[in-house]
Amino acid sequence: MIRPAAHQAHEAHEEYTVAGLTAPVEILIDTHGVPHLYAAGEDDLFLAQGFDAARDRLFQLDLWRRRGLGLLAEAFGERFVARDRAARLFLYRGDRATEWRSYGPGTDRVAAAFTAGVNAYVDLCERRPELLPPEFHALGHRPGRWQPEDVALIRSHGLFGNVEQEVARALTLREFGPRVEDLRRVREPARALRVPEGLDLSSVPDDVLAVYRLATAPVDFGAPGTPAPGIRPEGSNNWVIGPGRTATGRPLLANDPHRSITLPSLRRLVHLSAPGLDAIGAGEPALPGLSVGHNGHLAFGLTIFAIDQEDLYVYETHPDDPTLYRYEGGWAAMRLVHERIPVAGGTAPADVELHFTRHGPVIHRDPDRHRAFAVRAAWLEPGMAPYLGGLSLLRAHTTEEFLEALDRWGAPGENMVWATAGGTIGMRSAGRVPVRPGWDGLLPVPGDGRYEWDGTLPADALPPVIDPPEGWLASANEMNLPDGFPHDRRTIGFDWDHRHRYERIAEVLRVAEDITVEDCVRLQADTVNSAARRVLAIVADRFEGRGGEDKSTAHRSALALLSRWDGDERADSAAAALYQVWQRRHLRPALLRHALTPLVPAAALPGALARLLVDEELGADVRTDLALLAGLTGAAGSAGSGGSGDPAALDRILADSLTAAWSETASLLGDDPTRWRWGTLHHAAPAHPLIGLLSDRLRLPRLPRRERGGSGDTVLNTSYDDGFRQQEGASFRIVVDVGAWDRSRVVNTPGQSGRPDSPHWDDLYDTWADDGSFPLHYSRAAVEAHTRTRVILSPPGMPTSEKRVHP
Repeated sequence: MIRPAAHQAHEAHEEYTVAGLTAPVEILIDTHGVPHLYAAGEDDLFLAQGFDAARDRLFQLDLWRRRGLGLLAEAFGERFVARDRAARLFLYRGDRATEWRSYGPGTDRVAAAFTAGVNAYVDLCERRPELLPPEFHALGHRPGRWQPEDVALIRSHGLFGNVEQEVARALTLREFGPRVEDLRRVREPARALRVPEGLDLSSVPDDVLAVYRLATAPVDFGAPGTPAPGIRPEGSNNWVIGPGRTATGRPLLANDPHRSITLPSLRRLVHLSAPGLDAIGAGEPALPGLSVGHNGHLAFGLTIFAIDQEDLYVYETHPDDPTLYRYEGGWAAMRLVHERIPVAGGTAPADVELHFTRHGPVIHRDPDRHRAFAVRAAWLEPGMAPYLGGLSLLRAHTTEEFLEALDRWGAPGENMVWATAGGTIGMRSAGRVPVRPGWDGLLPVPGDGRYEWDGTLPADALPPVIDPPEGWLASANEMNLPDGFPHDRRTIGFDWDHRHRYERIAEVLRVAEDITVEDCVRLQADTVNSAARRVLAIVADRFEGRGGEDKSTAHRSALALLSRWDGDERADSAAAALYQVWQRRHLRPALLRHALTPLVPAAALPGALARLLVDEELGADVRTDLALLAGLTGAAGSAGSGGSGDPAALDRILADSLTAAWSETASLLGDDPTRWRWGTLHHAAPAHPLIGLLSDRLRLPRLPRRERGGSGDTVLNTSYDDGFRQQEGASFRIVVDVGAWDRSRVVNTPGQSGRPDSPHWDDLYDTWADDGSFPLHYSRAAVEAHTRTRVILSPPGMPTSEKRVHP
């Protein structure tokens, strides 16, 4: 509940002396844990941001730094050495001056101020150990100190993963052929696969990405040396609505970036105010600035735009020296780097070797077959630290300034939307796009010089859309390049998310009038599954008006329940529970098994099916399901059947899978379908990453299980694992009322703080789980009226009488 202004006499007050400040900084922390920082200059402002981030998220920041720099073993022991070596392969190792220039003026100064603030809080904890988060006391190590360049050197925290698709394609082609690969992954636009000349698919080992995955996946403290099975792409929704479509005549901007649901949250809300800069929104707590929000003139938000920024290179190595690889008819030497990894517990440091080719870090070597493999990644080049380019966006007041700032955006690829207080709305895709002359990046390529990048596409290759006649713009990670885009000459990528989230957003916005902030908040929580409606339309068409004598009781019951369903996957929906169990666990495997039967030998069928189902995101998705269903009905050009149609097989698949799904749902939820609830199965329950490691040393609070509606196919993206626990989704949601800034709404989860002993550790969890929001206060008056804690940061030696902050 928002505390009224009359209660301000009871607000808490804290003071800290912080080295490096030139003047006092005031931090007003509101009732929801959002810090509002007021400083007399930008150097002090970003130093205060670093101090405040460490004050709230020090363990998270320290883990982020250790994971990125390869320093986990220093705190957690020898079993993390392999993980640290992998991380060090993917650090930025180019020229530092070029790197800082790439982001625009002053970025190095901002990074220096921010990291000085983090270090100032670490210094304070050295003097006052009681201020350390409890994890440090339980584990027995202390936080490390940051260097300004750390925020630019660390690259492995971004959203990437195209190389995963390259390898998955290569392995599927090698084992089962191109028609099976067409079932595994939808390519947009449709494109025939062509094995690059010189590539031997048999040379690509199944575990070629083990080191890459160790470097880029979240830390598994239970099995730190075991690579994750694959990187699940994460997405987002955003939209902007022009003044002619809103109730107030002001633009609206909505954004809900989808990432892993973690404890603490990946995002942190913050308000940064100093002369010439007054921005509020959310960013990643280990980086200065913010990446989604507004600055009192212009609001901005993002979703992932699937630029292919990675390639796997395959090398022939010298029979007598595996550090030499064939290149342009001769032999080139890998660059060898020796590094020493500190190890906790009195263990001697580990000496490791890192190898690099001209293309990038070597992630796998096979001396017996004389092969080596390296990753070339655009995000390892200057100016490509994830989200650091967002600093330039904070100062953009006009469309022209915003587009100029986007010219410097590097990684990850994003659909950027914006809206100005003057009424302009727009969207532009941003990010560095490698140029691959004569090849498309869909498969690994030989590293012998035949497949080289030729720079990057110019920024204007992705033109903006400004003030469209429809009065709105939206994106949800779908393939949104315009009709007629020259994919052969300007290849962006072929691995996009499905269109169903976007289509539902468009369905609502096309007809909506007098749209309000509250309407946008509701749309962010929308649980209508438009893909499910298409699937059920096919089912209805097959069984409409047909008698029930040939159907089992379970089959008839399943049809009856689904036929009455509107496709809304509410948490209280029985039909949603049945549909999700059916579509994911029964219909999809049945469709794929039927499509695979004529394509692979019987003995290979289980392996082929397992390959397609190994990961719902990297493998088959609802686009394939719909194509296979359409093919069985005889729709021309559908996957798996050539549109020839097989109604008898379709009837058998639907009947058998529905019957099995009804039985499984009953086993999960009981025999009475009137008591079934999707939320009884589908739930959120975020856990601290160390809960298993520290359970005997620290009582970490577990967040309660909360019911969730939706799925990975709804606007409320609630992708889940095999236990129905939500894994990805919007940890942070914002709707900006552009021009009436205090009317904006926001939510984070589970709370603003990363400290289990803080009241803001999980105080937003219920609001988030109920799909709610709270006001994002921006004006000084609104912030003052809802302040819970007032914090004063002062330079050393300043008399108390001078510790005054002027807004």
